[in-house]
Amino acid sequence: MPVGETLAEAWKMRRVWWFTASARTKARYARTIFGNFWLGLSNLFSIAALVVVYGTVFKVEDINTYVVYLGIGLVVWNTIAAAVSSAPNLFENNRIHLQNTNMNPIFYTLEEWSFQFQTFIQSFLLVILVLSFFKGSILINVFSTGLLPLLNLFLFLYWLPVLICLIGARYRDFYQLVPIILQLVFLLSPILYEKNRLGNMIWIANLNPFFRILSPVRDGILNGQFNLPENIFIFAINILGSWLALRVLNQYRASLPFLV
Repeated sequence: MPVGETLAEAWKMRRVWWFTASARTKARYARTIFGNFWLGLSNLFSIAALVVVYGTVFKVEDINTYVVYLGIGLVVWNTIAAAVSSAPNLFENNRIHLQNTNMNPIFYTLEEWSFQFQTFIQSFLLVILVLSFFKGSILINVFSTGLLPLLNLFLFLYWLPVLICLIGARYRDFYQLVPIILQLVFLLSPILYEKNRLGNMIWIANLNPFFRILSPVRDGILNGQFNLPENIFIFAINILGSWLALRVLNQYRASLPFLV
């Protein structure tokens, strides 16, 4: 099936995969007092604890800027890590449906993407609102210099997990490998510390695809920095990655029920 037809089919099912993702989001915090606010609150608690610890370790002078720097980086990283870590078992978790229905597998990838998207938005809005008390300009920056980097983030959150879940369907060991890779990438990424602290090893950040997605989002929202050529290049990579992911998904469609 051509990629265009797959996208058309996905668009026809948009209300279904969006609704099922919303139902998962609501069910996760059913019978809780704060409900979905826990998504943002959990991130705020983590930000507060890490700011105290690493602000002391790195002897941060401008604590207000560091709070926003760490906060935005952590929210974006948590979303990327959640999407990637859940990807290897995506088709395994939907095994019964894959084996007993003719539903296009793109449905399950879009449902998972919608779930991660909704989780991010609900957490991000609360965190940004709180962080604006430390630096008020970030609210304006979200809509001025942050939109294209955020769009690149959302595209990245779709195509990379799709490729990972296709690999995970064939090679079960991949599920064990992904958490290890994520932990190493987190420690090597300038999320809790500034990029220049890497010194001669700054090339690690430059070659880190996760950081190359995270950095423009944080720079755009924190400082109002917007590198148009860089963001256009990342957008082009995301479009190519999305096309590749859908192309591979179509190739594996017939064999997926037998792989899971």
